[in-house]
Amino acid sequence: MKKIIIIGAGPAGLTAAYELTKQKKEKFDVIVLEEDLSVGGISKTVRYKGNRMDIGGHRFFSKDARVVQWWNNLLPLQGKPSYDDLITGRQLDLAANGPDPQTNDKVMLKRRRVSRIYYRHKFFDYPVKMNMNTILNMGLWTTFKAGCSYLHAIMKKLPETSLENFYINRFGKRLYSMFFEGYTEKLWGRHPRVISADWGAQRVKGLSIVAIIKDIVQKLLPFKSHHVETSLIEEFSYPKFGPGQLWETAADEIIKAGGKIILGARVTKIKKNGYRITDITYEKDGREFQEKADIVISSMPIKDLIGGMNNVAQAIQNIAAGLPYRDFVTVGLLLEKLNLKNKTKLKTLNNIVPDCWIYVQDTKVKLGRIQIFNNWSPYLVQDPMKTVWIGLEYFCTEGDQHWQMTDAQWQKFAAEELVEMGIIDNLEAVKDSHVERVKKAYPAYFDTYKYINRLTDWLNKIRNLYCIGRNGQHRYNNMDHSMVTSFLCVKHILGELKDKNEIWKVNTEKDYHEKADH
Repeated sequence: MKKIIIIGAGPAGLTAAYELTKQKKEKFDVIVLEEDLSVGGISKTVRYKGNRMDIGGHRFFSKDARVVQWWNNLLPLQGKPSYDDLITGRQLDLAANGPDPQTNDKVMLKRRRVSRIYYRHKFFDYPVKMNMNTILNMGLWTTFKAGCSYLHAIMKKLPETSLENFYINRFGKRLYSMFFEGYTEKLWGRHPRVISADWGAQRVKGLSIVAIIKDIVQKLLPFKSHHVETSLIEEFSYPKFGPGQLWETAADEIIKAGGKIILGARVTKIKKNGYRITDITYEKDGREFQEKADIVISSMPIKDLIGGMNNVAQAIQNIAAGLPYRDFVTVGLLLEKLNLKNKTKLKTLNNIVPDCWIYVQDTKVKLGRIQIFNNWSPYLVQDPMKTVWIGLEYFCTEGDQHWQMTDAQWQKFAAEELVEMGIIDNLEAVKDSHVERVKKAYPAYFDTYKYINRLTDWLNKIRNLYCIGRNGQHRYNNMDHSMVTSFLCVKHILGELKDKNEIWKVNTEKDYHEKADH
């Protein structure tokens, strides 16, 4: 029986483990090593005093039918209205014979996708739309200048040598400077002119003003187009208790099928002989353990993977050591209310704004996004009728002055920014708080990233190693992309996929985002 060591119990690692332990043709000895004390990676759900936090926000939507079916096998779609559906009278298509969220916990909810930009104390649609709301918020003169800027961008395309040029080509310089430049610099800590266009190409495939106008026109037509732009999705599925619920369920199934998941296990050494890995060393509870391995599947950061290997050429070590990441802090704040007014036609509990995310473009504050957990799922909040549970998302670098702030400092800092933005009245509006820090949340596209192909070519030479997932491939994959890398990895192990390099091609082709698999 082949022994397979999987490094990381996030979406990629658990998907691979689930697929391997469910095989009937061939049995594998599967061991998952996870440094954290819980599964799910950045897709975990954090529990705090009856409230739950989704770290980073995770919409369950995919154009890959196999991914959707995989999710729904573990958590079926709701067949009866959820708590907030009942209170607000929201009508939606329910799954035939699906579970009732009010009485069954293993259920996937159907949610509205509402995300907007908060800029100069006004709400703009996200993605940016040239509609009457945008025109009124910007004013006629600014709108005119934005239109001229866009026409100029159409006539004079810039070489897409940077993320800045990528955005200007699609939106014009005026809208870029208003809605992309400052936020992107908050996110990455670098100006868009020094970031590779690869990030934009993977995150907003097919999105431009033309795509947005096309989407609006299609909604007015009597027939519906089957073509949907990735960033224009209007509904998504969501586990009753947040994304971590799905991965906790998957972990239970893996263990039932004979797999082993070791939490608190930090991989420190990857021993190889030539181009084959032989042993994995990990630390747990202050002790060191070693495991023999026939196959290794890694979703750990490439930087750490290569850093723990023996006999690696200096040039490869240097590229890996220089790969950049952006770290992440979420500050959960429990409030009685928000000062933001719900001026939409969407009904919500206590008439709070309907957004899942609010993007904060204001460069006067460090805050990047606000999550309103009540709108992701009412079951994330202990008392959704009397409290609003929000997550304030901050991007920073491990070890910098913000990363090192205490939890109390973070609460005060975050609350002060909300006061400055007019979202709450004073610091006393905060009833409770909780802080979560996430290392290497976002693989970044600058510094030695330009040599990433040299790394992937070298890693592919290691015959029994598979790199999967966001950090495993140093690619800003969505959750479904990470799962697809695992599907392909398992196919290659089973001999059903010839070219191992196919695993690295996920989320690189333009068509991947724009067309559903049939």
